[in-house]
Amino acid sequence: MTEGNFADYVKIHATSGKGGKGSVHLHREKFITKGGPDGGDGGRGGHVILRANKNMWTLIHLKFNKHFKAEHGGHGSKSRSTGKDGADVYIDVPLGTIIRDVETNEVLFEITSDGEEAILEEGGKGGLGNWNFKSSTNQTPRYAQPGIDGKENWYQLELKLLADVGLVGFPNAGKSTLLSVITAAKPKIADYAFTTLKPNLGIVKYRDHRSFVMADIPGIIEGAAEGKGLGHRFLRHIERNSTLLFLIPADSDDINKEYDILLNELKKHNPELLDKERLLVISKSDMLDEELKDEIKKELPTTISHLFISSVAQIGLTELKDQLWKMLTE
Repeated sequence: MTEGNFADYVKIHATSGKGGKGSVHLHREKFITKGGPDGGDGGRGGHVILRANKNMWTLIHLKFNKHFKAEHGGHGSKSRSTGKDGADVYIDVPLGTIIRDVETNEVLFEITSDGEEAILEEGGKGGLGNWNFKSSTNQTPRYAQPGIDGKENWYQLELKLLADVGLVGFPNAGKSTLLSVITAAKPKIADYAFTTLKPNLGIVKYRDHRSFVMADIPGIIEGAAEGKGLGHRFLRHIERNSTLLFLIPADSDDINKEYDILLNELKKHNPELLDKERLLVISKSDMLDEELKDEIKKELPTTISHLFISSVAQIGLTELKDQLWKMLTE
């Protein structure tokens, strides 16, 4: 999935169908001149329904197709025939989609399991035909109910990526390079900050045909939790990752300080993020000899496990996958 094909925020307009009107009909046939009322009910208007699709990773398909309108219900007819229900409209969305009301910003529901369905707008109920109103005092009612109107509203859809491992780090820490080396993903890579402006996903193949999903979250900067840069849009994707991989380059001025800043930004955004499994990975370690590694190890935080890797030189990647798989399965 390329950066240009990724969208994690869209607004859509949903309109459900109007219910069909009930029929006003009196039964007539040869030799039966006064058969009584037999007008049927109107059909239900179509719903607008969101449906989870595990094969989708983006909301890009909704970027330029924002309006969804369900079919109206059919009208009732004679012989108590009920009108046809209006066809429902289905909107497929990836797992991890959050739906908000545009007016109130209230979260209405979240889509998290494949095949899950949620009615965004219910179709209007069909009106009752005149046979429903027959009584001992009114043998031939000549009225029926109209169908109930459909509903419409604007909705905001946000995507929080559902990945097993989320890469956390400052811009230009080597996250995209790591993802490109251990998965088939092809993120944009260059030697300047904020190369990645949108998350990238890749599937890491592991032993015995097993695999897990890794997400390259765009780089965090200090102040991201307050919305600096594109902070909020970046940080929300981290919420759904079960394990966080903190990536800090070996040539960093102060690895401990960088780790503390990253941890603090996550805490300010959502303190629950600190309950997730964490692994500290020192990238670009092909420039280090054993003596330098030993010096760096002495300064690393003792509250988190660490590994030294080099994506370019393919150093430590097998150990990294082993460690991540162990964290995910335990």
